[in-house]
Amino acid sequence: MAKDNLGITHKRVLKIALPIVISNATVPLLGAVDTGVIGQIGMAAPIGAVGIGAIILTALYWIFGFLRMGTVGLTSQALGAGNHIEVTALFFRATGIGLIAGLAFILLQWPLFLAAFWISPASSEVETLAREYMSIRVWSAPAAIGIYGITGWLIAQERTGAVLCVQLLMNLSNILLDLWFVLGLDLGVQGVAIATFIAEWVGLLLGLFLCRRAVSQVSSALWHQILDKPLLKRMAKVNGDILVRSALLQVGFVSFLFFGADLGDITLAANQVLLQFVYLASHAMDGFVFAAETLVGQAIGARATVQLRRGACFTAVWVFGTSIVLALVFWTMGPVIIDIMTKELDVQMAARLYLPYVAMVPLLGATAWMLDGVFIGATRTRDMRNMMIISFLGYCGFIVLLLPNFGNHGLWWAINGFFVLRGITLAVRYPALERSAA
Repeated sequence: MAKDNLGITHKRVLKIALPIVISNATVPLLGAVDTGVIGQIGMAAPIGAVGIGAIILTALYWIFGFLRMGTVGLTSQALGAGNHIEVTALFFRATGIGLIAGLAFILLQWPLFLAAFWISPASSEVETLAREYMSIRVWSAPAAIGIYGITGWLIAQERTGAVLCVQLLMNLSNILLDLWFVLGLDLGVQGVAIATFIAEWVGLLLGLFLCRRAVSQVSSALWHQILDKPLLKRMAKVNGDILVRSALLQVGFVSFLFFGADLGDITLAANQVLLQFVYLASHAMDGFVFAAETLVGQAIGARATVQLRRGACFTAVWVFGTSIVLALVFWTMGPVIIDIMTKELDVQMAARLYLPYVAMVPLLGATAWMLDGVFIGATRTRDMRNMMIISFLGYCGFIVLLLPNFGNHGLWWAINGFFVLRGITLAVRYPALERSAA
């Protein structure tokens, strides 16, 4: 059963969050190593190719990010209500959907890539290299998507130490293989893709091993629970709303990179370097966001409104504190980090020019990240979907108004405006969330 409201303390929040913060620290490090290793070649096109290839695949995979988010909300609520057979059933539902979705990506890779590059205005050199990268990485799609469900299931039970093990093994092996394949064997863009392919399958295998207790509980009663129609409908509704929300979010970020590509290879490469700062901010916040998902979800399952509010407030303190620290780090250390990530002087100069916009991202995005966690834990996914639609339309308006007149400056203002709109719209809906819990 869920702990009472006195069980929610800063210590408990940190116990959930810190393993995620540590593991997530390796994720942007991985992106930085990918970019930095390719950057040693001394040309802009390979950097842009890895950036576009990675963001296309990440965007496609993250459409199924509902497996992570929806599984946290549903599992934590089942745990709060003491429904342990449903907790186990959710593991099989989430993992099974992830593996099937990954196989679908492998089968549909040709039309998906064709559509992606039809939308993307990248140069022919960048597109050719990006296709090589994606044609290798796509074969680990079942592992990459399956891990979403596994990590969501573990987070809901506050087993973030297990998530740390999966992420550390996957990301550190990826980094080491990057260095070996690219700098040692001179495999270039293909080496980066092969490294990620191997690392993602290794991560899935470890995740399944850590969930072996759930696998050992297979029985006819469990399969009946897994295939229960009302529960499947509820999971489909929750995940459908998150799917729309995630798709619009990814369209926003993919369009940001594509609009940058239309401004030239130097601008594309600079934006790719700077996006690593955005990913760093997002992943640094994730630990506390996951804590909010878990604590709020358990409070909803136990019908404890005071616990819900306490969990939201305690995690918010850590999210906003972290955002201030990150903004200061980006502002002061950003130029040094940029110079480490790329040796191309034109890319360095362009990235420094737009660095102030990146320094604002943690401050402007903190509210959106924190409330995402609260709404996911409460499975208020209809609100998440609707508020994302409003925010995305606002982002499109910013692009139309700012990009033609201000170029890449306008593009960065638009993406920052997207963060602000997401935070404001979710904040407007928070009182309704508390009322529904009561």
